Amino acid sequence: MSSFKPAPWPRKLRSQEWFSGTSKDAIYHRSWMKNQGLPADLFDGRPVIGILNTFSEANPCNAHLNDLAERVKHGVYEAGGFPIIVPVFSVSESAFRPTAMMFRNLAAMAVEETIRGQMMDGVVCLVGCDKTTPSLLMGAASVDLPTIMVSGGPMLNGYFRGERVGSGTHLWKFSEAVKAGEMTAAEFVEAEASMSRSPGSCNTMGTASTMASMAEALGMTLSGNAAIPAVDSRRRVMAQLTGRRIVQMVKDDLRPSHILTREAFQNAIRTNAAIGGSTNAVIHLLAIAGRCGIDLTLNDWDNWGKGVPTIVNLMPSGKYLMEEFFYAGGLPAVIKRLGEAGMLNKDALTVSGGPIWDEVKDARIHNDDVILPAEKALTQSGGIVVVKGNLAPDGAVLKPSAATPALMKHRGRAVVFEDIDDYKAKIEDESLDIDETCVMVLKNCGPRGYPGMAEVGNMGLPPKVLRKGITDMVRISDARMSGTAYGTVVLHTSPEAARGGPLAVVRNGDMIELDVEARRIHLDIPDEELKARLAAWKPPVEPPASGYAKLYHDHVQGADKGADMDFLVGCRGNAVARESH
Repeated sequence: MSSFKPAPWPRKLRSQEWFSGTSKDAIYHRSWMKNQGLPADLFDGRPVIGILNTFSEANPCNAHLNDLAERVKHGVYEAGGFPIIVPVFSVSESAFRPTAMMFRNLAAMAVEETIRGQMMDGVVCLVGCDKTTPSLLMGAASVDLPTIMVSGGPMLNGYFRGERVGSGTHLWKFSEAVKAGEMTAAEFVEAEASMSRSPGSCNTMGTASTMASMAEALGMTLSGNAAIPAVDSRRRVMAQLTGRRIVQMVKDDLRPSHILTREAFQNAIRTNAAIGGSTNAVIHLLAIAGRCGIDLTLNDWDNWGKGVPTIVNLMPSGKYLMEEFFYAGGLPAVIKRLGEAGMLNKDALTVSGGPIWDEVKDARIHNDDVILPAEKALTQSGGIVVVKGNLAPDGAVLKPSAATPALMKHRGRAVVFEDIDDYKAKIEDESLDIDETCVMVLKNCGPRGYPGMAEVGNMGLPPKVLRKGITDMVRISDARMSGTAYGTVVLHTSPEAARGGPLAVVRNGDMIELDVEARRIHLDIPDEELKARLAAWKPPVEPPASGYAKLYHDHVQGADKGADMDFLVGCRGNAVARESH
C-alpha cells in the first residue's frame, strides 16, 4: 500500500498568495477577477482549480472539449472549489506543420508556465489529440501541483461498404490499395466521409488512445477514462466526476510526485504491451519520466514489455476499434488481467487516493473476442522491442504486434532515401531498383532532422511491389510512425542521422540484418569502413538561425531519451510564482 498520507485540512492554499487580505496586490487580483460577475465568497480560501483546456477548432480531436470543460466546472463547484477555465497550447497531429512533435515540448513549456504563473491550487488537464496528453502531463509534472487528467475520448466506428474503418489505419490501407490498382481514386474519396464521423480522437489504438490508456495506467485519471467514446454521455459524467475529485486532491495535497513512480511507469509499459499500443508511447513516457527525475530507459521498455501478451484485438494490430473496446470492458479489464497474471504493481497509487488494484479488481470482460484470453493473444510477447547494433548504438524500436512474423528475421539490400522529399520523389518511379526483399532506409527524419521527428517511418511501399500482392517490407528510419500504422518498421533509430549517427552513412546496396528475437540490427560493412564514412560525414542542412526552431534544434535530446529539451529534464517542483506582482 502507498505510504501517502493526506495533508491536514483546512490550511492556507497557494491561491491565497493572490487573493487573501486587503493589500493593494490582493485587491488588484480580486477586483479584476470580479469583472466576470464572481461572488466575493469564491475568494475565501477554497481550492482554485485551473481547467487547462486544449480546445481548438484547428485540432479536430479536441474541438468538442469546451463542453467537457463546463462539465468539469460543474464538478468543481459541486465539491466546493473555484473553477477557472484556462486555454493552453493545443497541438494537432492532423494539421500542424512541419509536425506536431516539434511543438510537444513548446506546449509542455507553455503549460508549465501557465500553471506556475497563475493562481491555481490544482489542475485538470483536458486532453485528446496525440501530443496534448504528454505535453500537459510533462508540464504539470514539472510544477507538481495536484493534477488529474480527463480525455476527450475516441470517435465512433467508421464504416465503408460494410467494412469497419479505422481512422488512420484505413487511410494507409486505402492509399496502398490505390497505388496497387485495387481501389480507384474516386472510391478513396468516397471512403473519406466514413473515416471521421463523430467528434473525438482516433478510433483505433493509435497514439491518442494509447496515451489516454497510458495516463490511466499511470494512475493520473479516474479509472475507465481511456475508452469512453467522445459522444457517449458517460464521457460527460467522467468529466464532472473528475471536477469533483480534483478538489479533494487539493485538500489532501495528492500530487503527481506521489503517483508517477517507477512502479507506475512499469504498469504503463506493461499495459502498452497488452493493448498493442503505439510506439509513440515510448518517446512520450521517456519524456514524462525525465520530467519526474525517474531513470527510465529503452531497456526498461524492452524488459518490462517482454512476455506480456497483446490481448486487445484492435486496429492496427487486430480488427476492432475503440468503441468495441469500451463495450468489452475497456482498460480496467485489461489492467485486471495484468494483475491476475502477476504483471501489475497493485499498490501503485492513483488519483483516486487508493491503489490501482482497488480500481480494477471488480472489472469484467464482456466480449472475449475484443479482449482476448491470453492463450489467444495476438502475440504472446507484445510490447515494444528494442534492437541495437552498429546501425543503432543507442537503440531503435519495433512493434511486434503490428509486424509480419516472417520479416522479424531478415537480411536485405538497402534502398536509401536521404530525406522525406527524396523518398517522395523516388518511390513511385518504376525504374527504382527495389523489390520486396530489400530494406527501405529513410534518413534525416529524427528530432533534429525533420525537424521534429515526423510520423513518416511507415513508408508506403513502391507500386511495383504492391502490385505483386506484397503488403509489407522491412523499413528503417530515425522517424516516428503513426500509432494507427502497421508493418515491420524499425523506428527512432538513435543516434539519428542529423546528429551523425550510423544511419547517416548507409548507402544503396549495403546489406542490413534485422533479428528481432536477438534484439539486433546490423549494417553489414567492416568496422573500418563504417568509421571512415562517419569521419567524412557532414551535416546535411544548416541549423535554424532564430526562434523556437533554433531553441529546439540546440537543445532537443535524442529519441532514446524522449526528445525533450535537455534543460527541462528533472525540473519538477517549486510551484511558487516566480515573482510577486
